[in-house]
Amino acid sequence: MVRETLQQKQARARSILRLLKKEYPHATCELDWSTPLELAVATILSAQCTDKRVNLVTPALFRKYRAARDWAAAPQETLETEFHSTGFFRNKAKNVRALMARLDAEFGGELPGDFDVLVSLPGIGRKTANLLVATVFGKPGLVVDTHFIRLSNRLGFVRNETDATKIEFALQKIVPAKDWTGWSHRMVWHGRRRCFARGPDCANCALAALCPSAGKAGAK
Repeated sequence: MVRETLQQKQARARSILRLLKKEYPHATCELDWSTPLELAVATILSAQCTDKRVNLVTPALFRKYRAARDWAAAPQETLETEFHSTGFFRNKAKNVRALMARLDAEFGGELPGDFDVLVSLPGIGRKTANLLVATVFGKPGLVVDTHFIRLSNRLGFVRNETDATKIEFALQKIVPAKDWTGWSHRMVWHGRRRCFARGPDCANCALAALCPSAGKAGAK
């Protein structure tokens, strides 16, 4: 593919988003939650784990732990047992307890809506902070997960790039801020439903005409 100018990438991104809106008109975060604290916990648990698995684990947890202080007071060993099936359960338990202790001590048990504050909290990196500000607080956020990374490379918006932060900053220039949240959700949905890590379904992909990787064997 001939190297595109920024303006050409922006135009192609607009076309891609129009197609994705038709393909996935109701795309949203697929983690189940009813409060900001629940989404924060679910997002931490989703690291290196599927949303489907997390959604099987969280209902019982959300009935048991209602407030930040409940999570903070839970013994490490108890949370490790309850988080076990999501993988990396020791770190996840440690991060949830530390996060909730900070929220209880400094924010009245509430989740702050400021991105810079969120990324300063235990267990919350840029991906989680962007998901929270976008989903809970209605602010623009590019949620760069493994699907987002894979599709950004396949669609030619970055080249052989795996660093989530670099991809986030690159796409900030290509996709208008007002579309960041919708773009993020639709990248995830498309990655889960069509542009698989192994064997992407290019033959039935709505984006094939706009994708430089379409039809190429072993697309990375």
